[in-house]
Order: sequence, then C-alpha cells, then structure tokens
Amino acid sequence: MAKYVMYQTNDLNENGKPIVYPRMMLEGKSTTEHMAEFISEASSFTTGEVKGILEMMSRFLAQEMGNGRSVKLDGIGVFSPSLGLAKGKEEDEVDLARRNARSVRIKGVNFRADTELIRKTESACTLERAQDKPDYSSVHLSAEERLAKAQAFLEEHPFMTVSDYCQLTGLGRSTACVELRRWKEQTDSGITVAGRGSHRVYIKKNG
Repeated sequence: MAKYVMYQTNDLNENGKPIVYPRMMLEGKSTTEHMAEFISEASSFTTGEVKGILEMMSRFLAQEMGNGRSVKLDGIGVFSPSLGLAKGKEEDEVDLARRNARSVRIKGVNFRADTELIRKTESACTLERAQDKPDYSSVHLSAEERLAKAQAFLEEHPFMTVSDYCQLTGLGRSTACVELRRWKEQTDSGITVAGRGSHRVYIKKNG
C-alpha cells in the first residue's frame, strides 16, 4: 500500500486561496536486481540473462538518442535527449548563431510515460493517507532552509531543474521559479543558471 500526503503551496488559485495537492511518499527504491528477479520468476530467462538484456537496452537507448532520435517503448514511454551548454559556457555572451558543437552537450534525458504504464500503475496502486507530513514541506521550511537544500543538492548533482527544486522544498512550480530566479540574482547563493528556455537548469556557481 502506498501513502500520500497533502501539500499546501504559496501559489494562489482562481479563488485567491493556496493550492492544495496530493503527493505520494516514496519509501525505498527498486533496483535492476529486483527487476531481473521479477522477470526471471515470470519467464524462462535467468536473472543474469535479464540483466544482460537490460544492459543492451541501455546501450540501445544511448545509441539512438545520441544519433538524434527519440525512442518509444510500447507500454513504457518515450525517451528523448535534452541539450544544454557545457560547463563554463553558460554565461558566455557569444551570439547564439555562432555557438559551435563544443559548447553544447547532452544534459539529461526526458521521459514521457505511456498511457498504458499510467493505467497499470493506477491499477496496482492502493493509497492510504499518511499520518505525518514529511519535514521537507514548504510549510516547515524557511527560505534559508530551502536554499540550503538546493546547495546540498548541487553538491551531489551537476544541475537542478525546477521540478527538482519543487520536490526538495514542496513549493509549487510558479513559486519555485520565482525563488530560483532570486537565488540566481543573489550573489552569495552559490547558484547560477545554465541553458535557455525549456532547457534552462540551475547549477553550482564557480568561485
């Protein structure tokens, strides 16, 4: 049984009231080993064979996306590559038309779930409301605590998206965007921006 909590953000809805929404509490993490054992028990493949197939799947995805193609896996979803600027090139003021390949790199992989995967997840899910709300809700965190969480995240990851910041802090997307712009403009925040438009991410500021 999965648990969920209700969150309240500082964003306002059409009635001028804070937005309230549910979020599932993730408890634990399944791994390749778990998947291999699951498939092995339901088929004639050994656990080792399944792991080999998953490794080849990873290579196939990397090869196809690296060659500029998205990959659609029936019942799972669509994978597509995401580009960004190379480290040290984010603040370069060179005209965009003159950017060369050395200043652009793969920054991540986008995933859009297949409706069949969503349907099966819904079918397998039984929800129960959690008694206690996690401490990382925006209701419990000050702005300084949210900044500290963002800084700690960037110590462990090359970049942070708006969605990552929402997950870390419990803020709604529009409020998170405003606050991230504030951290970017604050000289001692240690956070700056990379990329543009839909490919914009936040990174650790050098120096």
